[in-house]
Amino acid sequence: MSPATIAAPSATRPVTFADHTRRYLEFLGKALGVATDGGWLFYGWMTLLTAVALVGTHAWAVQVRDGMGVTAMSDHVSWGLYIANFTFMVGLAAGGVMMVIPAYLYHDEKMHDVVIVGELLAVAAIVMCLLFVVVDLGRPDRFWHLLPGLGRFNFPISMLTWDVIVLNGYLLLNLHICGYLLYMRFLGRPPAPRWYVPFVFVSIIWAISIHTVTAFLYCGLGGRPFWNTALLAPRFLASAFVSGPAFIILALQVIRRLSSFHVGDGPIKTLLNIMRVTILINLLMVASEIFTEFYTGGSHTSAARYLYFGSHGHNALVPWIWTSVAFTVTSAAFLLCPKVHEKLWMLDIGCVLAFVGIWIEKGMGLIIPGFIPSTLHEMVEYLPNLTEWQITAGIWAFGLMVYTVVLKVALAVFTNQLRHS
Repeated sequence: MSPATIAAPSATRPVTFADHTRRYLEFLGKALGVATDGGWLFYGWMTLLTAVALVGTHAWAVQVRDGMGVTAMSDHVSWGLYIANFTFMVGLAAGGVMMVIPAYLYHDEKMHDVVIVGELLAVAAIVMCLLFVVVDLGRPDRFWHLLPGLGRFNFPISMLTWDVIVLNGYLLLNLHICGYLLYMRFLGRPPAPRWYVPFVFVSIIWAISIHTVTAFLYCGLGGRPFWNTALLAPRFLASAFVSGPAFIILALQVIRRLSSFHVGDGPIKTLLNIMRVTILINLLMVASEIFTEFYTGGSHTSAARYLYFGSHGHNALVPWIWTSVAFTVTSAAFLLCPKVHEKLWMLDIGCVLAFVGIWIEKGMGLIIPGFIPSTLHEMVEYLPNLTEWQITAGIWAFGLMVYTVVLKVALAVFTNQLRHS
């Protein structure tokens, strides 16, 4: 046998559909094992979230059985705590793009290593958005009307139709990007740019669109003058780019302490610099709204007066909004400290205050006063009751469970603990 014959490579068998299926099933099986295995801290955290989610599920079952009358909502205030959280969650999902832009547009390699944390947050946030819409419908069997291709849409006139399309589209985009990158990393192969880079750039535009369309949904309602402001969409985006990075910074701190995945100071500093700018822009817009409402007056001044100072003896929302203002201003003071990135306790407190402050501002401080006073100038106050708080806590717990599980799988893949055999 000649040396040429010995050196000749043997023919490789082409990869078949069965091979792809077997590898994908292996990935799912190993991911399931990683997602359900951990130490005592993991099991304690998941047990707590499961208990809260079950309490919320029971409260929702009671609401479905007895009707929306078990909530504190009424014909005068038909959107309450559920839609308030829905609005905030849309912003949280959009805020995840603040990691994608530095990583892919400005080629920040340090941010590129942890961008998956923001993309998975968008997935969990959109899941919670859909759940809040479902519980607000009253009857869950009506949800199919919101599914593109199944429901009867009033397209393109209805802004609600646009909102459903952009939310579902954003969810699918992030599922594809995260799933493809994790699967290629699991196989030990470099991802093909043509299969994910175009989707990344589309997701950047899409992230801005989901909160813009949500803002248009509110400010397009002529019967609710409190929402009829051109600043609503910019305010939504500015606040989203505060709450999203705040949550991601806290998540990165937890990952750094509890896992072997390396998280450098670079991504945290980048997100901190983003928050320093966006939180000031958000405060400026809020101040502009307050000046316009109280100095020049207008048809929506009555709702603003009720929100900030009370009206005719009704002041249920006053403590909420001033708490939001205090938290946001204090957070801005913390974040603007030059050495805040070196004092992690101050950074964590600033992120928590910003997160809670924006949650109040976009929820109880935006949705509820849009209905008070009513179109008939009646003062019917609203505060969430126990049933609504239980359902809301259950959805938050379920969303955190989803985020914990997908993040645990992603970290196992990126630290080579989860690999193709």
